[in-house]
Amino acid sequence: MSSVVHSDLKTSIYSVVLVNYKTRELTEICLKLLYKAFKDTGVQVWVVDNDSADESTEFLRSLDWIHLIERKPVENESGFMAHGLALDMVLEQVDTEYLYLLHTDTLIHNPEIFDIMLSECKLQKNIAAVGCVDQIYRGQLRIIWRFVNRFLKHYSRRLKLSIGLSSKQPKPYYEVHLKSFCALWNIKLMKEQGLTFSLNNRIPGYEAQDCLIKQGYKISYLSAKKIFNYLEHVEAATVSAQGIYGENHRRTKKYNAILEKMNGI
Repeated sequence: MSSVVHSDLKTSIYSVVLVNYKTRELTEICLKLLYKAFKDTGVQVWVVDNDSADESTEFLRSLDWIHLIERKPVENESGFMAHGLALDMVLEQVDTEYLYLLHTDTLIHNPEIFDIMLSECKLQKNIAAVGCVDQIYRGQLRIIWRFVNRFLKHYSRRLKLSIGLSSKQPKPYYEVHLKSFCALWNIKLMKEQGLTFSLNNRIPGYEAQDCLIKQGYKISYLSAKKIFNYLEHVEAATVSAQGIYGENHRRTKKYNAILEKMNGI
């Protein structure tokens, strides 16, 4: 592990963590924006490199203002488990009450979002986490259409199964789990409950969220319309960065457009 502790800075109630895997250009943009937001504030920014073994690792080593952990993968681990285990390494080390989870493809254009999310915990009782269930903002009409479509598909499948017809199992028609591209967790509470982000081979945070809700704690949901006024999320950037989608794929085009727009910040 490589880390730098700034003992002369003010202490903060929260820390920030992001996990890097072969996203050199976006990681640099993401961190530049965070540096502007947190310079001289005492907020610790932790970065876990998931064995990228490329120029992104070298770039992270060159920064003296982040806490860098270079993690080696566990044999046969899935991508989301690698992410969850990386988050847990930071969870073990930070001593702040709250921890913001970010992705390297989350670009914070207005750091006021951090205070907004933190205020959700301060103003309400028993809040375990704050965040959004949508990865991107699609507009209100598309959000409504997706909900209606999933609702109808869910109950049509249930009806078919109930009368003995062949059908796929119905999926939930609404999402309840926070997405980790930008989420605030009460990690003091998580530690008290013996919870981590990588539990039961599920998407990071899903099992912890379910356990905390069962214990009577609450989740504060921010709408996509609200949260995306302050940030931008380049969906599936890791896949785009590695050229897996192909040059003409819409996500590759969006990825390249973001890089061009943010070049030179």
